[in-house]
Amino acid sequence: MIELFWEYVKNFIFLSILLLVAIIIKSRFKFLQRYLIPTAIIGGFIGLILGPEVLNVFKFDADSMGVLIYHLMAIGFVALALKDRQRMQGDEKSNVFKTGLGIISAYLMQAILGFVISLTLVYTIFPDLFPGFGLLLPLGFGQGAGEAYSIGYSWEAVGFKNGGNIGLSIAMIGIVWSIIPGIPILNYLVRRKEKLGLAGEKRNESAEENFVESKAAGLAAEAAAGAYDIAARPYSAKEIVVDKFTVQIALIGSIYIATFYLLKGFSALLAPLGSYGQTVSQLLWGFHFVIATLIAILVKIVLNFMKKKNWLKVAFTDNYLLQRLSDATFDYMIVASIAAISVVILKENWIPILIITTIGGIVTTLYTIFICKKIYKSNILEHIAVLYGTWTGTISTGIALLREIDPEAKSNAAEDPVLGSGVALPLGIPLFFVLGIAVNGYKTNNPMLYLYALGIFIAFFAVLLIIIIVRKKPSKKAS
Repeated sequence: MIELFWEYVKNFIFLSILLLVAIIIKSRFKFLQRYLIPTAIIGGFIGLILGPEVLNVFKFDADSMGVLIYHLMAIGFVALALKDRQRMQGDEKSNVFKTGLGIISAYLMQAILGFVISLTLVYTIFPDLFPGFGLLLPLGFGQGAGEAYSIGYSWEAVGFKNGGNIGLSIAMIGIVWSIIPGIPILNYLVRRKEKLGLAGEKRNESAEENFVESKAAGLAAEAAAGAYDIAARPYSAKEIVVDKFTVQIALIGSIYIATFYLLKGFSALLAPLGSYGQTVSQLLWGFHFVIATLIAILVKIVLNFMKKKNWLKVAFTDNYLLQRLSDATFDYMIVASIAAISVVILKENWIPILIITTIGGIVTTLYTIFICKKIYKSNILEHIAVLYGTWTGTISTGIALLREIDPEAKSNAAEDPVLGSGVALPLGIPLFFVLGIAVNGYKTNNPMLYLYALGIFIAFFAVLLIIIIVRKKPSKKAS
């Protein structure tokens, strides 16, 4: 037990060293700064090269690294869910809502495409392929390495050999798609944006500048003010003796332990259902980050209610610290996700992985351009940049691409995907359980369940597209 604990500590130290080395390398090589490659991604590839699969300079256990990925992902989402959100009005609110619909539609498109490709491969040239193989496309590209590993790993229990590591491989290729084709594609779109109809409506420049200044001032105020500034509230210093950073960690830890016991309870309730109950239970453990996020949202609602009723005198959550905690966990998660990739497993499955990711990358590129033209009236190109980077890699690569064309952050394109995720989450949660239908089809040898799952994906996708397109029409008439 003690040896296992030290294995996790060693991995954490290894990841920390990789991040520090990546920071130094990025500061020394200008081309890495010019292409805005996230530091965590650089650190991850250094870890992959120096790790046991390539040069074997650093020896670490991929499974224990996977455990870190599993937990870091949930902690990062909990931290984001606890943040306060400003109320939005007018076009801002509409953009966030439509972005949420766009996010879910993109995941559905990738799920449909990946599932169709993997089923085609199963019934033609790869009969031994796991039918749900292609469902890792939206998880690896759209959701990221953490989700791809977590869910792929949970599917190993029902017969998907090396599912977790295959998920990491698809996520890594997604990151490559976001950077290598991403820069040339953006350059092409920038040069031809008028001809392609990507210029959009002109915005009020002075209003945008004021928005940026107020946003920066707000962040500075959050950093400086602190949730427990004694001068800012009417109660004595004796009432608060804990550092606000400690409180954030305590909140996240409490929510995470509640998630654990809730999942244990679900597993106990599902046990009498036999094979199906076991499958659903494994799926729930794979979706632990969704459960944790929902609990965090509920906790935030309760805290806000207590504050509104004046029952709570202390501001428990601190946006600045929660954002820093979230950023740190995702940085470590990205480094671990890339470093833990098994080159051997990638070689064994390279043909289906290459087919799915190549077709997925091309279609995602075209779909991003299509859907952004349907959703946004202004800053179309900026939204294409951030959403393309997010739907192939991570939010970090999306922001990196956005900075290429919007270095002064004059648009709100960086915020829309983050806030839109709040809309996407409740819509997307049922879809995670539809994945269970497909997986149960494999476990029970019932191919009809594949068609049921595919049919639900297609129907939901069609409904979202209709809503997006219909909501766009009034704005055209108004203009």
